[in-house]
Amino acid sequence: MIQGNIEGQVTPAALAARIVERLCEPFEFSEHTIVIGASVGISLAPQDGTDGDELLQMSDLALYAAKEESRGTYRFFERGMDSRLCTRRQLEADLRAAITEGQFEVHYQPLLDMAKRTISSFEALVRWRHPTRGLVLPADFIGTAEDTGLIIPIGEWVLRQACRDAARWPKDIGVSVNVSPAQFKRGDLIAMTMSALTAAGLEPARLELEITEAVLLHDEAWVQSLLNRLAALGVRISMDDFGTGYSSLSYLRSFRLTRSRSTAASSPISSGLRMRSSIVQATIHLSKKLGMEITAEGVETAEQLQVLAAEGCTQVQGYHVSRPVPESEIAELLRFLQRRTAPRFPATG
Repeated sequence: MIQGNIEGQVTPAALAARIVERLCEPFEFSEHTIVIGASVGISLAPQDGTDGDELLQMSDLALYAAKEESRGTYRFFERGMDSRLCTRRQLEADLRAAITEGQFEVHYQPLLDMAKRTISSFEALVRWRHPTRGLVLPADFIGTAEDTGLIIPIGEWVLRQACRDAARWPKDIGVSVNVSPAQFKRGDLIAMTMSALTAAGLEPARLELEITEAVLLHDEAWVQSLLNRLAALGVRISMDDFGTGYSSLSYLRSFRLTRSRSTAASSPISSGLRMRSSIVQATIHLSKKLGMEITAEGVETAEQLQVLAAEGCTQVQGYHVSRPVPESEIAELLRFLQRRTAPRFPATG
């Protein structure tokens, strides 16, 4: 939008703040509470440019800066932002080359079944083996991949590779793969999943697709139909980061999910006994009431594990169990965990 003749009117900063504030307000839609949000980039004439195209480019740079900073905020254009755009464009070019040249890897982090005290599945986590930067973690490139749409070919490759790898594991061990909102929007997730399973010879019941609440913000009937068709194939569906959004509870009621994955069940444990107990108990109790399993992510200490075991948590995942490892180390990791599981990890009762 263009704001002109601002003397005596609301300032650009105040206008931007109002836009962000109003768009971040939750609203009700089809019995769900929906939260979107906005970021705003601002450029000013004549100091930032003198024609429309130039001002638009400068405000776009400021918008990227606002998104990278924290989202849900606004930024004015500053000199130097153009160099950051060049960095971003180089990253995008490198990502395209990485897809073409096969520079991605999948590492796997195990999930411990608390009742059986065995590894029940592995989560597939993408890594980028950059030719000069070395191993690049998702936090450094997934955002750009999502913004550019490159997450779609990357996500498909991860799904296919994870199915191929899991087909070589013991048949009682599954694999979970993250699915981005962009993959849902594309509309071919069913066909892609069936193709990946068939090509790998993997039973559908051994595959779990992890979705975020952002996936569920689209047309409810369409998403419900898609999830039901995936479930009909035998594929398991879980919600990642349960407890961090505004509408998780209503979605857990409405959609056909088999598991919730939550850092809320593990991260507050070292922050005080009262907070720890209330959050852990509420999250686990809710999942049980809904007939779902719950995985506590980010378990890093024996204390966290003991609390989760006492509260009846279904599964745990974190560095206390194992860091993510390449597929070549899976067999040795399973032997190692089998040796240490009985004395180290308490059973739930």
